[in-house]
Amino acid sequence: MSITSYIALSSQMALQRQMDVVANNVANASTPAYKGERVLFTEYLTRADATTRYSFVEDRGTARDTKQGPIARTGNPLDVALQGDGYLAVQTPLGTRYTRAGRFQLDPTGQIVTADGYPVLSDSNQPLAIPPDAGDVTIDADGTLRTQQQGAAGKFQVVRFDNDQDLKPAANGLYVTTAAGQPAPDTKVLQGMVEDSNVQPIVEITRMMAVSRTFAAAKEMADGEDDRLKNAIDRLGRVAN
Repeated sequence: MSITSYIALSSQMALQRQMDVVANNVANASTPAYKGERVLFTEYLTRADATTRYSFVEDRGTARDTKQGPIARTGNPLDVALQGDGYLAVQTPLGTRYTRAGRFQLDPTGQIVTADGYPVLSDSNQPLAIPPDAGDVTIDADGTLRTQQQGAAGKFQVVRFDNDQDLKPAANGLYVTTAAGQPAPDTKVLQGMVEDSNVQPIVEITRMMAVSRTFAAAKEMADGEDDRLKNAIDRLGRVAN
């Protein structure tokens, strides 16, 4: 295989990775609090001799767009959206996880849980619970829950991280990290609302079309190089005969 074919192949492999990421963004355009991702590319240079260098495409990973998504009103008093850079803590069988997807409900024991049944944690690192017959629930901007009959019933654990990219996506809209969270006093908790995905479907579909065209161009270059080599071998064979 010629160096031109290797260059085209490296481009196609990077573009395939980019297409996977863009397709995942489109698929999650309606997922609450989903953050779109972008592929990071770098140029990889290799030297053939003292005067010739070849440039390849290298996929370095993905970066998450942490920009806040639109806030939508749901009317469910247990739904919360975060306005700011914080995350809510959730207890799972694999340990504490973090999320911005605040679609919550009560389980049979009165605990506030996610749609998957994971308890939402308070600022004391305990599951939040609403006492029976407590009446209407209100949530202050600082995350404090209050009930009509019994007053304060706990406070959401809202934390932030120095580098949001340290949080790795897990299943069901959760994030996992080994970094220590810090209190996020500037993040507001909005009751009866949820944060929508920050993905813009039209932009992502346009990006998907551009990736597809670039991939086709790289394939055309590789096919052209393949044809050139075949023709060269065929002509050299005729000369030899």
